[in-house]
Amino acid sequence: MERGHLTVPELKPLIGKDDPTILEVGANVGQTTEEMLREMPKARIFCFEPEPRAIRKFKDRISSPNVTLYECAVGDQNGVVTFNQSTGEGAAKDWDQSGSIRKPKLHLQTWPTVKFETQIEVPIVRLDDWAIDKSLGEIDLIWADVQGAESDLIAGGASVIRNARFFFTEYGAIEWYEGQISLDELCGPLFDLGLVLPEILDGRAVREQEPGRSERDQISDRAQHAMPVRLGKTIQALPRQLAVKR
Repeated sequence: MERGHLTVPELKPLIGKDDPTILEVGANVGQTTEEMLREMPKARIFCFEPEPRAIRKFKDRISSPNVTLYECAVGDQNGVVTFNQSTGEGAAKDWDQSGSIRKPKLHLQTWPTVKFETQIEVPIVRLDDWAIDKSLGEIDLIWADVQGAESDLIAGGASVIRNARFFFTEYGAIEWYEGQISLDELCGPLFDLGLVLPEILDGRAVREQEPGRSERDQISDRAQHAMPVRLGKTIQALPRQLAVKR
């Protein structure tokens, strides 16, 4: 489902419980973490964020014992990776919401006021390796905002994603970052991990059935139809996609 105005309050009835287990990959300064705690105060939330400036703001903002912050990127390797920090201009000179382990590409043309002039080294983990000793059980939601590194997240977290009921991620309508995969390319790996794109009706996730056509073909068509999107003026306007366990 293309994000549109799908919000945390709208995700809550889909999750269907007050104490879900949530992985928030790319937590930034905790703005979405705060929403999740407000809507689901008993939620157990594991957050990941590699940007040092955002980490400082997150710690000032979030103090819940139900939240654990891991100060690292998530991708297809363990160790250290180069992180491209973002900055802005004027009042937004400390813009920290567009940094990525992938180099910017068309992002530079679409949002020319967002700069990527500084590269730093940050820790990185594969989600599957991180989860080995965590006793997570079923994961109710993976909320991902990894700025073009969606394929890296999936490659390093296949087992964890397969165990998730919902996977909610930002995707690129075009190649904002070098090597960023499209929505259509994103759907195939998710389908192989047992996730499909849902239709949201009355707060419930359901799947359309089209006789005579494979489910994978239907998903590919939906992805293609979702590709034309409005280009917003801020990063938050980028489309997102919700996938649900089959």
